[in-house]
Amino acid sequence: MITLNDAHQQFVGHLKGRNRAAATILAYGKDIEQLINFLNSLSKESADSIQTQDLKLFMDKLSKENYTPKSISRKTNSTKTFFKFLKTSNLIPDDPARGLEHPKFENKPPRILSELEYRALRDASRSDLRMFAIIELFLQTGIRIGELAKLQVTAADLDSTSPSLHIRPEEGTVERTIPLNKPAVEAIRKYLQVRSPSSNPALFVTKTGKPLLIRNIRTAIDRYFRLAGINQAKVNDLRHTWIAHHLKAGTSLLLISKLAGHKRVSTTERYLQFIQGKTAEGKITLDEL
Repeated sequence: MITLNDAHQQFVGHLKGRNRAAATILAYGKDIEQLINFLNSLSKESADSIQTQDLKLFMDKLSKENYTPKSISRKTNSTKTFFKFLKTSNLIPDDPARGLEHPKFENKPPRILSELEYRALRDASRSDLRMFAIIELFLQTGIRIGELAKLQVTAADLDSTSPSLHIRPEEGTVERTIPLNKPAVEAIRKYLQVRSPSSNPALFVTKTGKPLLIRNIRTAIDRYFRLAGINQAKVNDLRHTWIAHHLKAGTSLLLISKLAGHKRVSTTERYLQFIQGKTAEGKITLDEL
């Protein structure tokens, strides 16, 4: 017999042993910790005492606490993965999560900014050279917010005949070099002229020279969305916009997938259903957004 707490520790160790991403391990760990706290409230302590009904009660509780169906589905997946591990490791005789079903929910299509909207966003941020450069990089390279926050000054090659941005290989990040067009180069150069003096290698820093955090970037861009009159948009929608607009214009699917850092071309292909009037009349360069 194994206690739920010991099972939890072994499960997290199993994930680490398989070199799963730190964010994935953290998410699974938190989900199972929440589940175990609930099961303990039912006076359940051993993993082999859990029944499917106990797990359904947990999911019902989440629903009553206004968790979205998508969030509950994620926790359902964590629960299934947890108990499957226990069963295949012979730590429990039966898998109680096998009869657990995912809630139904509809995936919303990505928010893709129109040409008018992303130009309005540029105009709204133009007086803030740091944020203007950040927004320009999002719109012209499609990088993720986590990737942008980790950029170093040396990542931007602005002086060669083919300016580019190098994304370093890190956990969850595909190494790649993205060409920079003239607007992006000019935006970065203007920002570097006013960048706070700092020995920190980070490209984007605060007024005190510390690296700009993801939450700071998100908050600032949300502010400029409001100033530009753009509703129901998030930072990641700038990445959606970059992908969708280049697909619509006829840029090579393989090229976009590579520059976006998608591990599978099928991830990029999903955007095709959200664009209209896609042209197949040749290819365009990445300078035309």
